[in-house]
Amino acid sequence: EKFDALLTELDISRPLGRTVTTVDAAITAAEALEYPVLVRPSYVLGGRAMQIISNTAELLQYMDEAVEVSENHPVLVDRYVSGIEVEVDAISDGETVIIPGIMEHVERAGVHSGDSIAVYPPQHLSEEVKACIEETTFRLARGLKVRGLVNIQFIVHDDVVEVIEVNPRSSRTVPFLSKVTGVAMVDLAMHAVTGHSLAEIGYESGRIAESAFVAVKVPVFSFAKLHGVDISLGPEMKSTGEVMGRDTHYEKALYKGMVAAGTDLPRHGTVLATVADKDKEEAWPLLAEFARLGYRLAATEGTARYLRSRGLTVRVVNKLAQGTPNLSDDIRQGQIQLVINTLTKGLKPERDGFRIRRTAVENGVPCLTSLDTAKSVLDIMKLIHFQTLALGEKVAAPVADSRWPG
Repeated sequence: EKFDALLTELDISRPLGRTVTTVDAAITAAEALEYPVLVRPSYVLGGRAMQIISNTAELLQYMDEAVEVSENHPVLVDRYVSGIEVEVDAISDGETVIIPGIMEHVERAGVHSGDSIAVYPPQHLSEEVKACIEETTFRLARGLKVRGLVNIQFIVHDDVVEVIEVNPRSSRTVPFLSKVTGVAMVDLAMHAVTGHSLAEIGYESGRIAESAFVAVKVPVFSFAKLHGVDISLGPEMKSTGEVMGRDTHYEKALYKGMVAAGTDLPRHGTVLATVADKDKEEAWPLLAEFARLGYRLAATEGTARYLRSRGLTVRVVNKLAQGTPNLSDDIRQGQIQLVINTLTKGLKPERDGFRIRRTAVENGVPCLTSLDTAKSVLDIMKLIHFQTLALGEKVAAPVADSRWPG
């Protein structure tokens, strides 16, 4: 409530939200804000027990299973905005505010910042949006009377900038941003913390000029070692580390980062798609591009039917309950080289989505649960493919599969 009052005082936009202390109040708030909504306990670390809720039935289940709501344990209900998530680390002495850089997340809002791929400098933000982020950072740092480091997370939707989170402390991106910008952020922060002025050592408020290099922070996951953990990405943080890729081109920097993070991107083979109904329209152009690059497509019946209606050649694979061979058998037998799965509600072991994701990770097959990540991987594969053609290299033929249609 204090933070909301501060944002109002500073005239800073944020997604609408309410604090509730009963289940009935949560339902009323969600209906007033309109689904989908982001629901979380009032005190949360690492995104624990945060969920994106799409309807009242899901909200009732969440309130029953995930949290204990009461006067002493309020729950926050916020309108979920699907847009580009942006992160800023700044140093302030209470007056001068230095912004070493702005980072743009690959995955849209709803994926925890620690699990998102972050790109510096941002690739899809206009100068007007960057200027708005800069000005908002100034107002927040001064309004909160920050001395030292502050981390701010924004959502950008239709060029409208809104604040979603402010942490008046160091963050996990400080080492990354310090390294790629050459700004000694911790040294400057300690200078401010100990009561000195940043102006006296030659700094003035503003953004540091962007680097000519692109740097990408890629999260590292330990899913193969953590049995029973769902690998789908969401508001709860699941990564156990991070690496950096750096190059003059975004796609090359991302490729370096993903390789360093242990993701073996296949240059040929079969892409298995099991996509939720809400994601099919967005997914099919990506899968069409994979097919254009020479990848074969396989899908469960519903996804295959949709993709075929769009003119794509797709092999149908059985779901787990449809007998053998099924998609898990195909993954284990090396028939699948990449999985794109957006059935993020499969949190229980008996659900198909959960078992698909676990089978993939346990057999070393990359599994992408965000279409934003899939698009970035596609950009990498297009770069590799066309560079290979330009160099005249031979691309290994995919393993023969007698079940392939045609």
